Amino acid sequence: MAILLIVFSLVTFVASLFGIPWLIGRLDTGYFRAFALRVKRGEPKEKTGAFFVWALVRNTCGMVLVALGLVMLVLPGQGLITLVFGLSLLDFPGKPKLLAWILQRKAVQRTMNWIRRKQGKNEFLFF
Repeated sequence: MAILLIVFSLVTFVASLFGIPWLIGRLDTGYFRAFALRVKRGEPKEKTGAFFVWALVRNTCGMVLVALGLVMLVLPGQGLITLVFGLSLLDFPGKPKLLAWILQRKAVQRTMNWIRRKQGKNEFLFF
C-alpha cells in the first residue's frame, strides 16, 4: 500500500509540474474576468445534446482535478492551482463566489502570473 501511495504521489507531482503550467499558458488573459461577467449578466446557456455531453466531460474533468488538488495539498504538487482549475470546470451553486474568493488571494494571483511570465505570456486580468 505504501508503494502505491508513493507512486501515486510521484505521478500527480510530475503531472502537475507539466500539466498545470501548460493549462495556465493556454488560457486567455481575460479568462477569469470574462467568466465573472458572464455569470453576473446571467447569460442563459443553450441546452442542446452537445451541451449535455460537453457538460458531462467538463464536470468529470473538474471532479478529477479537484480530487487531485485536494491530494496535492498534503502531497507534493500545485494543489491550490489545481483546485482552481477543477472548480472552474465544475457546475455547482455558489461557484462564482468560491472562485472569486480563491482568486482574490494574492498568492494565487502571483503564482499564476509567474507561470504566465515564464512562458512569455501576458498576465491574467483578474476580477
